[in-house]
Amino acid sequence: MKSNFFKFFTLIAFITFSSCGDKAKEANTTDSKDAAVAKSNTLNYVLNTDASKIEWKGFKPTGSHYGTIGLNAGKLNINDGSIEGGKFVIDMTSIVVEDIPAEENGNAKLTNHLMSDDFFNSEAFPNAIFVVTGMETKDGKSMLSGNLTIKETTNNISFPIAISFNEENDMTLTSETFTIDRSKWHVKYGSKAFFDNLGDKLINDDIELKITLSAKKA
Repeated sequence: MKSNFFKFFTLIAFITFSSCGDKAKEANTTDSKDAAVAKSNTLNYVLNTDASKIEWKGFKPTGSHYGTIGLNAGKLNINDGSIEGGKFVIDMTSIVVEDIPAEENGNAKLTNHLMSDDFFNSEAFPNAIFVVTGMETKDGKSMLSGNLTIKETTNNISFPIAISFNEENDMTLTSETFTIDRSKWHVKYGSKAFFDNLGDKLINDDIELKITLSAKKA
């Protein structure tokens, strides 16, 4: 009996450890900072919204949901391959759920819930905004920092990115997958940071994000 219990406990511990190990690293999050001021010799790249997106994934004890969010506009100031300034505008009315078939009722139900006042209140706050505050190399990675405003709260986040250019003067920025803690932006629904004894109503505070931006030299 003890042997079986020990095996069961070991299995649960292994599953828990493996799940935690697979989670993307949280972006370094601090108070908002001054926006970066681009030099006069920087090149301006204008966002191609049709080719840009943010992939998201949210978690709860019984599983997860994932999808995409579009962008409205953006501009990046580039100097010698480095970002010296800029911002991009995230369209919070464009949240798409991809793990539930579009024709199923659950898709519309979840999409509407995410855009409701419980989460991002997309009607009152249709845009989230990222304003660049700096870029640096850390541990061999290019780290982009910026003020992320969701609803009425702004925090500074830093995350790893890669930038590439092609012969047509197009630029692509791709982030590594990272997480943000939604409670730091006061997105409260089902959050253990604000409520106790949630049981099966608990929704993890971590949201995984991966940013892909395509831009063309102005």
